[in-house]
Amino acid sequence: MQPLRRLMQNLDKLANAEHYLFTPDDLRALLPDLTDSAFNTLLCRVSKDQHLTRLCRGLYFFEKVAPISGLLLFHAAARLRADCLNYISLETVLSDAGVISQIPINHITVMSSGRSSVISCGRWGTIEFVRTRQKPQDLEKLIYYDARCKLWRATVPQALRDMRVTHRNTDLIDWSVANEFV
Repeated sequence: MQPLRRLMQNLDKLANAEHYLFTPDDLRALLPDLTDSAFNTLLCRVSKDQHLTRLCRGLYFFEKVAPISGLLLFHAAARLRADCLNYISLETVLSDAGVISQIPINHITVMSSGRSSVISCGRWGTIEFVRTRQKPQDLEKLIYYDARCKLWRATVPQALRDMRVTHRNTDLIDWSVANEFV
């Protein structure tokens, strides 16, 4: 059977609304018999033919299986930095809580023990990773797990602290609302 057909059959079986993002290593495991150059050629072909969409470097999106609306960037952030401490914070948390009036459209902010970077995910938006040196034990009561997003999420007081520590612009914060959370 042709490698493209095998790959697509495997993805049809494995992918669902919870598992629709794949790294090259994930895809490589489905076709272990291909040489590296043949696999790389196949990856380019499936992306070009729109069987898989390259979301960003190192992550492919199987669009045939639609994710829960609005969660793609969060799920991508979780996959991209699975080996780091990550938690949703800063403007994303404050906007969700109504502490800032502007809603970031297609842009999420994530504190990460990895390096700071901005990842463009094309038409889906942007993931901004902001470096933190905080230890997990110091965040015990200040973050909680958001199963829908597949990431930890800061409480409003922690997001406000992160804003100060990272020297973010606080002009949009409605302090009367923010003080309700403190």
